[in-house]
Amino acid sequence: MTTPHHQADPPPDHQADPPAGRPADRPTVLLAPVTVTPAKPLTPSHLKGLLWTDVMFRATAPLADVTYRYSPTTYHLTEQTLGFWEFLDRTQGDLPYASLSEEEIGDLYVLFRKDTPPPAEALRPYAHEVERNGWVHPASERVLRLWTAHYGALGLHDPGLTRHQPPGLGTEEMVERLVTLGMGLDQRAGGGPVYLDATRYGLPLRQIMTADGQPNYLACALRELLPLAPAYDEVVLLHDPELAADYLLLQRVLGELGPRVHRVPVGRVPIDGQIRSARHGGWHDHTAGALLRTVGTDGDPDVRRLGMRLYFIAGLGPGQAQSFRADLLHKSLDRAERLLRRADGHRLGGPQLHEELRRHRGAHTHVDPYRLTSSLLARSRRTLGHDLLSTVYL
Repeated sequence: MTTPHHQADPPPDHQADPPAGRPADRPTVLLAPVTVTPAKPLTPSHLKGLLWTDVMFRATAPLADVTYRYSPTTYHLTEQTLGFWEFLDRTQGDLPYASLSEEEIGDLYVLFRKDTPPPAEALRPYAHEVERNGWVHPASERVLRLWTAHYGALGLHDPGLTRHQPPGLGTEEMVERLVTLGMGLDQRAGGGPVYLDATRYGLPLRQIMTADGQPNYLACALRELLPLAPAYDEVVLLHDPELAADYLLLQRVLGELGPRVHRVPVGRVPIDGQIRSARHGGWHDHTAGALLRTVGTDGDPDVRRLGMRLYFIAGLGPGQAQSFRADLLHKSLDRAERLLRRADGHRLGGPQLHEELRRHRGAHTHVDPYRLTSSLLARSRRTLGHDLLSTVYL
């Protein structure tokens, strides 16, 4: 195993208590988007989800106490991450990961996905180091640091990409909590796996852990969200449509704990009419780095940040029918420049800004990014405040 490059921070307090000093009439919201495995470049589909979540977070924050929970630490224990690390150490030796690009690391991830999956015993030393020391393989550490730079260029809120943020429950505590809720079926004593059992709601059994203890993504999400959810009035789960079945189960479990739980599927972005997982490659001309080079990083950062959000949110919409088009992205940058000129010198002011944001909430507490962003483009719009743009988009 490669020498650890990451030291653990003190574990955060995950007690399910409301934030101290919160006004009684101010709701609390937990945003929990699906995380991206730090083993490849960010693609247009990833960017869409990240920009969507960022606008939701920043638009909702003036109206509620919002926690944006995005912890790569929690999901390092999945087979796709631990397996990738084991593959690198077994086949690549001690590569100079700190000098590799995310595309070069992504190419190695594509090779890993073509390889035979490693046995569970090969992953245990890696899982032990993650749990005990907050260890991160140098390849993923490099990817996370590159992503941090992309977040800065795009004006994205960084929820702690490179911080050690362990989940509030251990694996056994999570299973015990599920069983107590009547939604866990633990068959390990007889050599079987662990299931999430929501069959009484008409949902199928879902394996979350193998008989030899390897958790999947859903098990990791439960370790993170079961202790957090009771402290919030509303939980928002953002995910791509391919994960809808798992997130329906997660919504059902967390709903048992008291909060209102909403699922927000955000469609992927086809490239030339095809939706492909990043594990298959084919993304070299469409990575976050490539797109940032295309739009330019030396120009006005406000134009870049607003233009990217106009395209990936209002332009592509919540579905996944429209392929990525560089020409439309550049048109969105032109629109952003015009909108910024139009808003220059105009302010809505606190009460009017809050009212504008409330208009795009619907029946929930969080603000709908698509409704809000599309409203910026309405020809009949009379007033556009720069404070709205700076609060949510810049």
